[in-house]
Amino acid sequence: MIPTPPRKVIFDTDPGVDDAMALYYALAHPCIDVVGITTTFGNVFVEQAAANVLYLCALAGRSIPVTLGASHPLFKNAESPPAFIHGADGLGNLPRRSNTPGRPDPGSSAQFIVDTVRASPGEITLVAVGPLGNLALALQLAPELPTLVREVILMGGTVLESGNVSPVAEANIWNDPHAADAVFTAGWPLTMVGLDVTHQVILPLSLFKTIANHHQHVATDTLYHAVQFYSAFYSQHDALVGKVNGCYGHDVLAFVVLTNPELFTLQSGRVRVAVDGLAQGQTMMQRKNVVYPQHGWHDDIPHTQVCLQVQADACKAVVTSTLMRDWLQTPLTS
Repeated sequence: MIPTPPRKVIFDTDPGVDDAMALYYALAHPCIDVVGITTTFGNVFVEQAAANVLYLCALAGRSIPVTLGASHPLFKNAESPPAFIHGADGLGNLPRRSNTPGRPDPGSSAQFIVDTVRASPGEITLVAVGPLGNLALALQLAPELPTLVREVILMGGTVLESGNVSPVAEANIWNDPHAADAVFTAGWPLTMVGLDVTHQVILPLSLFKTIANHHQHVATDTLYHAVQFYSAFYSQHDALVGKVNGCYGHDVLAFVVLTNPELFTLQSGRVRVAVDGLAQGQTMMQRKNVVYPQHGWHDDIPHTQVCLQVQADACKAVVTSTLMRDWLQTPLTS
């Protein structure tokens, strides 16, 4: 049997503790080839997001192209980063950082996406786990992009579960609702991994301590420090999470969908985003095959595959086995 080559991925991210989990899962998994990392505002300012990506990659011994991207929403006013969730530096307020090399590439994230996808049509998967400005800007640069990507997987939104920044809105979508609506209506193969499934997967802090003890490596020690801060927030504010002293594995599930789609139950339907008012950031899904009079639900609006259920224990097992693999290299130092 001819082995399947690793899936080429551009990772669009705003690290963020759960982004760091997702990045290390992607670097550890043998079926994923991260060909570039594009950064955006969200959990931190975009400059900090790029610095965090470069640092995390260097600690793991990897050198991957990193670009600066969207620094603010397309139209709405920007919000302050949630330092109380991720720390002021996005990684749980690290007490110190080692000297590591690397700086972002000079081009924009949107242009990097366009150039990379055009160079490898049909091969690139976009995994986006922050506000979706970079993808929306790439669509403006290259309207044909949906015909060239292999697929798009995004962590964001919610259909049945309550929101986490309002009763109906998830943070990534709420941060840039106009960009999100452009992404949902672009017409590419799109899978949404939202709070409907991420709130079913609670990762205990003890898991990351076990991973750090197993590897005895600065990268997993750094991840454990970050998850301690993140878990403290969730354990204090969510009784269900507090019972296990852990956190939700939001962003890492976008990669688990890629590697283990059999663990998820999906439903196809049109998804639109409310761009203003009290419902700003709400992801509204047409779950029934009925005709609505409003133009926004007409037949030309493409369908999205939405994750609604997940085999939580099996998902945690996949995350554990992947991060316990022998994947770390000697850290890059300057």
